[in-house]
Amino acid sequence: MSSGICKDRVIIVTGAGRGLGRAYALGLAAEGAKVIVNDLGVGTHGDETGEQPAHQVVDEIRAMGGEAIANLDDVTDYDAAGRMVRTAIDTFGDLHCVVNNAGFVRDRMFVSCSPEEWDAVLSVHLRGHFCISRHAADHWRAQSKAGQKVDARIINTSSGAGLQGSVGQSAYSAAKAGIAALTLVQAAELGRYGVTANALAPNARTRMTETAFSEMMQAKEGSFDIFDPDNSAPLLAWLCSTASADVTGQVFELLGGNIRICEGWRDGPEFDKGSRWDAASIGEKITELLAHRNPAKPVYGAK
Repeated sequence: MSSGICKDRVIIVTGAGRGLGRAYALGLAAEGAKVIVNDLGVGTHGDETGEQPAHQVVDEIRAMGGEAIANLDDVTDYDAAGRMVRTAIDTFGDLHCVVNNAGFVRDRMFVSCSPEEWDAVLSVHLRGHFCISRHAADHWRAQSKAGQKVDARIINTSSGAGLQGSVGQSAYSAAKAGIAALTLVQAAELGRYGVTANALAPNARTRMTETAFSEMMQAKEGSFDIFDPDNSAPLLAWLCSTASADVTGQVFELLGGNIRICEGWRDGPEFDKGSRWDAASIGEKITELLAHRNPAKPVYGAK
């Protein structure tokens, strides 16, 4: 594409074969980006399907006049993630953004969640975010130390489940909460090298959300489809562009046309006794403090 706010930006999008990732890849290409479309083609539980949707998205991008290549590497494989970063640089000359979007779910109540399910979900989300970003950060740090101007981006994917919890999704919620915290640390540490880090907590109709919230997320004929994954693409493109250089360490929620900046954990009511508490009396003060705190958002699905 000859123009757009991401013109000539080289961007890796993981999990880009379907849903939000596909919307991101197409939206970035429409804004002039050169896109590495990563997707293993697995099912919603991480199971092998034999499909290769990454190639289909690349074909769509090329049909609209854009530049893209497909990548089928596993985001949890550290060496494979390094190859993905190197492929982007070798193919398009540089790397400017990593969009960590790949993931799957293994929904279980906490008392039913197996260690294998827990590890699988934490791996694809948290480790997956680590592997590619770690290699990209090495590249950008080396550029910065060599005196080159770096204007790079890490865009992570958190979730409302990570920000407030979700019944039946303990592993997913824990992973997404970890990603929000990771974003804050990346922003604090990598800014010196010209790298910003932000996260999205999108509300969109995908294979994962349709499994748990199919009725709620159905499009209503004749009205604005607030759960259309394409709604999130413009924000993602802006965050990947040079225009967002002053924005870092933020978590954004988007539902349809409603954009929200999350404020995260903040200091609440407090009281300093000036000496050590005893177990018998501390409960009364905690009850008083709880009465004066702002109520938390309820956990999804809680009764």
